[in-house]
Amino acid sequence: MRASQFFISTLKEAPADAEIVSHQLMLRAGLIRRLAGGIYTWMPLGLRVLRKVEAIVREEMNRAGAIELLMPAVQPAELWQESGRWEQYGPELLRLKDRHQRDFVVGPTHEEVITDVVRREIRSYRQLPRHFYQIQTKFRDEIRPRFGVMRGREFLMKDGYSFHAGFADLQREYSVMHETYTRIFTRLGLQFRAVAADTGSIGGTGSHEFHVLADSGEDAIAFCPTSDYAANVELAEALAPMSARPAATQAMKEVATPGKIKCEDVAEFLGLRIEKMVKAIAVIRDGIPEGEPGRFALILLRGDHDLNEIKTQKIIGHFRFAREDEIEERLGCRPGYIGPVGINHVATFADRTVAAMGDFVCGANKPGFHLTGVNFGRDLPDVTGGNVADFRNVVAGDPSPDGKGTLELCRGIEVGHIFQLRTKYSETLKCTFLNEAGQPQPMEMGCYGIGVSRIVGAAIEQGHDARGIVFPRAIAPFELAIVPVGYGKSAAVREEANRLYDELSAAGIDVVLDDRDERPGVMFADWELTGIPHRVVIGERGLKEGAAEYQGRRDANATTAPLSEIVSLVRLKVCG
Repeated sequence: MRASQFFISTLKEAPADAEIVSHQLMLRAGLIRRLAGGIYTWMPLGLRVLRKVEAIVREEMNRAGAIELLMPAVQPAELWQESGRWEQYGPELLRLKDRHQRDFVVGPTHEEVITDVVRREIRSYRQLPRHFYQIQTKFRDEIRPRFGVMRGREFLMKDGYSFHAGFADLQREYSVMHETYTRIFTRLGLQFRAVAADTGSIGGTGSHEFHVLADSGEDAIAFCPTSDYAANVELAEALAPMSARPAATQAMKEVATPGKIKCEDVAEFLGLRIEKMVKAIAVIRDGIPEGEPGRFALILLRGDHDLNEIKTQKIIGHFRFAREDEIEERLGCRPGYIGPVGINHVATFADRTVAAMGDFVCGANKPGFHLTGVNFGRDLPDVTGGNVADFRNVVAGDPSPDGKGTLELCRGIEVGHIFQLRTKYSETLKCTFLNEAGQPQPMEMGCYGIGVSRIVGAAIEQGHDARGIVFPRAIAPFELAIVPVGYGKSAAVREEANRLYDELSAAGIDVVLDDRDERPGVMFADWELTGIPHRVVIGERGLKEGAAEYQGRRDANATTAPLSEIVSLVRLKVCG
């Protein structure tokens, strides 16, 4: 590709509303342009990156035996009503009416559509298993789209769906997809980690997320560096303490803590470690009528731990946090001073860590006061059975659930997710087959997604520096830029640049020749900003010495090489 025949539209500054590095650099490098909130045009340079990601995904999906199709972006409401997600999905589902006032949606996902296809086409166990996938535009009406393509409303996604006669075969395909996704992200040149995850609104049983590791990632990942254990913090189990609860050594005492409502402030005021604090979180449980026991509940956590809402929902059901007026009505105290001692008709749940604590500090249910030396079984009823559970997020240093070390935390950007859906959709949508006995049976289903456009943003979050993007070779818009200094003025420079361009192109290297009438500094800045991994500079001074300069995107300095060796050097650097 010759730069003069392409379209390059770099910017010196990013728009003020670009919040994160990938958004800023994608705009500055001319990869995307904003059309509306969360909706972007992929410019020619960005589209080259997107298509390279797409090609690797397609090659590996085909290699794994999946079959590509293309489903409609606009879907009839009847399918979503039949699955029950018309009401469940919420405002992120963009709903519209056609001229006949019939309801439709712009698909954020395609479980309903593919299940409808399969229930019409597949009748017998002899036709199973089958795995269909597509690479297609999706739309989710995010309330506040942000971070460019990382959390846009319109995005490109690979979604695949497998159908099986039995769970064992679903597990086999799930394992195949885990291996396939590992190959995909390895080929993309990304540092990533596969983690066990919650199935969320998609449903099903087993689930793994694939995260590109980056400090700016929205998701926290817990992993054990001495084993293969890794999980999203939403799912990672916090094990119960190994030691038994210590015997009481202090008498319970009410102490004044004026104006101290945060655990860390109370601990500092009392001269204690925050690990001695217990905080009480008041919640209202859904599905329990007003006034009934258990509707208003307290969840007890150690002062330095955070509530894991997903775990909590699985334990106590759907809930919301209690309002200040509800807390005052039930406990006679505002938040910051509430605790589990001396309360009646309030369901109390304790995290495993709290259940093993003694002589702890908690709110006194009295403004400006806390209790010290509190112990279960003496000062308040003991918590046992189902009222003790894992309610918290893991922290660094917690024992790994696999028993092979301790946990560390890192940040990640989710770019892939695989699920064992089981029969959630096949039962609801009556997607059945005739088994070997001739009896109808719901199909087992798997679901496998990759955020194709999100990968581009994630790659930039992982790979960038002060000069711009640092793309992995596999997805860079071009692998190599030839920058001739004085292309329009020097016949010798032009001849050598053209020769090198032809020879490297013939060798299969994706090369761009910058034949624009621009200053060298502008050309260097453009190719560094856009993340081209390799660069060759040709100038009259070098030609007089029979040499050219090679520089990798991450190299601090250029390497001078004889013209007779530059092609072999570039091939070695680019192809490895």
